[in-house]
Amino acid sequence: MSRANDIDLLATAAREQRIFVSRVRDFGGLVFVERKGGGVIYLRVQPSTVNAVHAELENVLNRYTEDQLRNAFVVVEPGRHRFRQPPS
Repeated sequence: MSRANDIDLLATAAREQRIFVSRVRDFGGLVFVERKGGGVIYLRVQPSTVNAVHAELENVLNRYTEDQLRNAFVVVEPGRHRFRQPPS
């Protein structure tokens, strides 16, 4: 699916009950503005912060259940994260 558009990627992830992990910030608009789904983990990573972001991602994966993550948009940054659920 390397050439699929973002909406198709989200739809496929939802259909397969997967959590979509991305480094592209555009998915926030799709989830909250266009209401195209949830289950997105957005990694705000720069080359110098890779290890810190991966450590916080591990924290997120240990803290929330798969069901919680499938219905959320999580922004993961060095040393912190924001967990938000899109409106129903």
